[in-house]
Amino acid sequence: MSTASASPPASSSGPSSSLRERKKRRTRQLLVDTSLELFTERGFGNVTLDELCDSVEVSKRTFFRYFTSKEDVAMAPTQDLWLTFLDVLETAGLGPADRPVLLLIQDTLLTALDRTTTDDWSHRVLLSRNLAERTPSMDAHGLHFCDRTTRAALATLHRRLDIADPADLRPRLAVDMVVAAFHCALATWASATGTASRNAPSPDSLSAHTRHAFTALAAAPTFPVTPHQDTSPRP
Repeated sequence: MSTASASPPASSSGPSSSLRERKKRRTRQLLVDTSLELFTERGFGNVTLDELCDSVEVSKRTFFRYFTSKEDVAMAPTQDLWLTFLDVLETAGLGPADRPVLLLIQDTLLTALDRTTTDDWSHRVLLSRNLAERTPSMDAHGLHFCDRTTRAALATLHRRLDIADPADLRPRLAVDMVVAAFHCALATWASATGTASRNAPSPDSLSAHTRHAFTALAAAPTFPVTPHQDTSPRP
């Protein structure tokens, strides 16, 4: 998958290198914050890439070191979360043997949330979500990113776990269910504000909404339903 929107990795080669990395992270964050501000104020399609770069005082060449497109920078807040998810899935302990893969993926996402979310991140996510709702190209970009993330997660699961059948559908379905549950949690969390303001729901609240969605997911297969009785008078 593309890592263009991943945060620059930390370097351990000395103080000057660390300073360069901090500058890179600041430049990247300034691009994200400025793009979300401009897109929100003027509309996504009414801000050119040249205007965005001029506002941050960087060249387009510098922009493309961090992001692949306007859509990429506008969706960076949630994409960063999923990039952290992939990193946790790759590097963290897998827990006890015979652990259900669904629980492994859920815990991985919750750990990623703990590592990623801050109050500023909350505000950025709300701005990005509002933009995506009225910008078809952002929605399409999000679908492509989700597909790449899913494929990367499955590759990691098959590499780290003893899955006898490479064609087993259960790991894929588990990833898809966790993604769907998180989207539900994100929607209910965001609706607590109604508008993208600085009074955004807290990151802890998002984690709580996500845990609630995972609880609902576990109960969904056995959720009983009864058809409505038609009590309207017949002609």
